[in-house]
Amino acid sequence: MILVTGGSGGLGQLIVKRLAGRDDVVVGSRTPEHGQRLVDFDQPATLVEGFRGVATLLLISAGYGEDDVVIARHEAAISAAEQAGVGHIVYTSLSGDGDHLTYALPHRWTERRLRRGTTAWTVLRNGLYAEFFAGLTVPDAEGRITAPLADGRLSAVAREDLADVAANVTPEAAAHAGRTYELVGEEAIGGADVAAALGASYEPVPLAEARSVLPLLGLRAFQEPMIMSTYSSIAHGFMSGTAGDLRALLGGTPRRALDVITAGRPAA
Repeated sequence: MILVTGGSGGLGQLIVKRLAGRDDVVVGSRTPEHGQRLVDFDQPATLVEGFRGVATLLLISAGYGEDDVVIARHEAAISAAEQAGVGHIVYTSLSGDGDHLTYALPHRWTERRLRRGTTAWTVLRNGLYAEFFAGLTVPDAEGRITAPLADGRLSAVAREDLADVAANVTPEAAAHAGRTYELVGEEAIGGADVAAALGASYEPVPLAEARSVLPLLGLRAFQEPMIMSTYSSIAHGFMSGTAGDLRALLGGTPRRALDVITAGRPAA
């Protein structure tokens, strides 16, 4: 049996849809519906029973929270999987070039925890979504993209591609035991590329200017440094590597990030 956590999230829904034809897949949820199992990382007592009889656990990162909260969730999930006798954990992590992001630490901690655990594991190091980059590069009413990205570029990857990879790897997890895969886009793009594709202009701004407007967005306290570290890491050239395992694990050509970003978005 395969159990997918986070099945109601953006990535999880796509993965569940791809595995829908199989009769050995169940979804873990904190608010389970018909056929789902109660799996709530914030209620560790639910986890051992929720993972009972599971051969492969697809652990989608519970990355929405402060580091200590996320780490506690992942520790509870991995420990429960070990207690329940889960044979293999496939974990959706963060790409290796994301180590300068403030939200990298829980991912690296979780990778270490898997390596010192008793369950076989596979790590899917997902790059930043093209859909996320689209949110950072929205033109304003005057058709300007004013993001603090300088001349930096991002090897953004389509969330659909990451879902395809997870759906390909998870049912064959034993063949990927002990492997860590880098899943980044094959083409690094910057603010100017998005602007050109949308018929907008690109006017990079200093980081301080971008930071000054964040309090107006109603973000939670831990989200502001997440966004700023993303801007800075891209702007200073840490997120543009394109070497990885995406094409091989897809078994085909990855979607172009610019196509994902421009799909359904009106030109400026």
